[in-house]
Amino acid sequence: MSGLCGWLAPGGAAGLAAAQGGTPSGGAAQAALASMAAPLSRFDSAPLAASISGAGGVAVAVAAIDGSAHVYQQDGLQVAIWGRPVLDGSAHDVACRLASLWLSRGVAACASLSGPFCLAILDAFSGSALLAVDRAGMHPLSYASNAQGLFFASSHDALLAHPCVRGALDPQALYHYLYFHMVPGPATAYLGQQRLLPGEYLHVRGARQCKGNYWQLSFQEPAAARTRATFASNKQEFLRLLRQAVESSLGADGADTGAFLSGGTDSSTLAAIMGQVTGRPARTYSIGFDSPGYDEMAYARLAARHAGSIHHERYVTPGDVLAAIPAMAAIFDQPFGNASAIPAFYCAQMAREDGVKRLLGGDGGDELFGGNERYAHQALLSQYARLPVMLRQAIIEPLLCRQQRGKPWRLGDKARRYIEQASLPLPARLDSYNLLLRHGHRTVLEAGFIDTIDPGMAPGCVHGAYGERQGQGLSQINALLALDMRFTLADNDLVKVRKACELAGVEAAFPLLHDAMVAFASRLAPRDKLDGRQLRPFFKRALAEILPPAIVRKKKHGFGLPFGQWLHSHVPLREFAFDNLTQLRVRGIVRSDFIDDLKGRLLAEHPAYHGTMVWLLLMLEQWLSQHPGAQGALVVGFAASATETPGVLDPTA
Repeated sequence: MSGLCGWLAPGGAAGLAAAQGGTPSGGAAQAALASMAAPLSRFDSAPLAASISGAGGVAVAVAAIDGSAHVYQQDGLQVAIWGRPVLDGSAHDVACRLASLWLSRGVAACASLSGPFCLAILDAFSGSALLAVDRAGMHPLSYASNAQGLFFASSHDALLAHPCVRGALDPQALYHYLYFHMVPGPATAYLGQQRLLPGEYLHVRGARQCKGNYWQLSFQEPAAARTRATFASNKQEFLRLLRQAVESSLGADGADTGAFLSGGTDSSTLAAIMGQVTGRPARTYSIGFDSPGYDEMAYARLAARHAGSIHHERYVTPGDVLAAIPAMAAIFDQPFGNASAIPAFYCAQMAREDGVKRLLGGDGGDELFGGNERYAHQALLSQYARLPVMLRQAIIEPLLCRQQRGKPWRLGDKARRYIEQASLPLPARLDSYNLLLRHGHRTVLEAGFIDTIDPGMAPGCVHGAYGERQGQGLSQINALLALDMRFTLADNDLVKVRKACELAGVEAAFPLLHDAMVAFASRLAPRDKLDGRQLRPFFKRALAEILPPAIVRKKKHGFGLPFGQWLHSHVPLREFAFDNLTQLRVRGIVRSDFIDDLKGRLLAEHPAYHGTMVWLLLMLEQWLSQHPGAQGALVVGFAASATETPGVLDPTA
């Protein structure tokens, strides 16, 4: 994985020794830092750069492969960066130049950085620290603050390795996992720990903490058509930025870089541009499934032929999934339920065996240019609200909601479902298919667990983020894009790809999230992202000469896993999944009668839909069993939640 970790602890070695129940010694700080750093390089064996000063009160370590570790130390000032950032247009000597900017500009120095990174600046003399992450959240950073000091790491496993950091699970986070299939930031799975959001910083000086944004995604929606650039000029700039983004993601010469290839527009674009930039065929990697409705290998092959790439493919089997689950659960430092992490891992593993050290992913294209099917669906639903109130309430709704006699009226049923969804405001109607909401949390969860959480917090954090964007006067499509950049991308898709690559020992890079590309997309008119129900019209039109027409026209699919179907057809996988659900019963989270119903009636009625719930519960149990510290903290976390606000860090601690 690589990453960084460290602390700013006024008590120094004395405070560390007290936490460990011993006496101050020079070796205690080194041992603690080594323990924190160990999880960061467990798969890629990345070299470690470490520094301790201030009698053990200031420490930082970066474990990273060549080119992604940047460390500077002088006169009690330590600067550590993990990633491949660019500072004022140059990637040369970034840590040293950032130290100079910090001394002259303070927190504002962050705004001069671009590219993927997380950083820590520690000043032993002033007792101050600055933590920050990149604008897209590609490189994570979490922290904990207590009486002993400030502790931080790019992995919770590393953070929890410090003896001064506790590991009590937050039951609210477990509820969020079941609701979102991940734990959305800034909360984490652990009480007293938080994660920085994209473009966010934490400034600590003495007992005072200040968290803010050095950058925020800002859309420029033109007031009139005359303010727009022409399509030709936008296309020229877009293709130029695309080439620059791919070139900057290739490393020295791109010889050890490959690309995921799903056959969608984003990955197919990267494969084509890689060949143009390097002057040689790109190396591409695809995953398929021998299951109707899930396999897109034909599109991947089409894209590979069109781009002239050296293509590799593998079909993932139920046995492959069964073999990967324990390691996949262990690699995530929080519960994570996106099943497509499994095929992403096998894709990355295939690339690693082929000598590839870095894989380019097309993540971000949907969230920047309007590629998700739900954007068109929500636009269709919003048309209903534009009808006259009298027409809706006096004619349409009474007609469709009355009881039908005789044969079922299929058109009426579809229209009724449309009205039911359309009558809900955004973003509430995005949860129409939410598993937890469909069944009801009291049906799924144990009463004792419910007493420790607030079910309204999950939709509340989404509503708050969406409402903030609506308050800025954004169009619906841009408000949805901003929401997905925050939750779908930073908390889900990037985590999935990054961790899958970590497990395979490969570095992940995301050219479409290059800062200049994000800025370009934010300037596009809303109609360039969604025109009626046509998704990403500008993107597709601009790439019409680069992509095969069939790929430009195809609907989005991805690396979805046919897990529900395989539960029926593959006995060992089903037995393993059901055994884990049985083990989960004793944890006091999920009701036993719901687990019985899920394994029987529900899964039989809808294998794909309820197979997702089986996966969520299976991976929760696997995560708990693969993280012994979290397993032991389960009851402690529930007890602590009665006196602490879940997911909230006291800045005065």
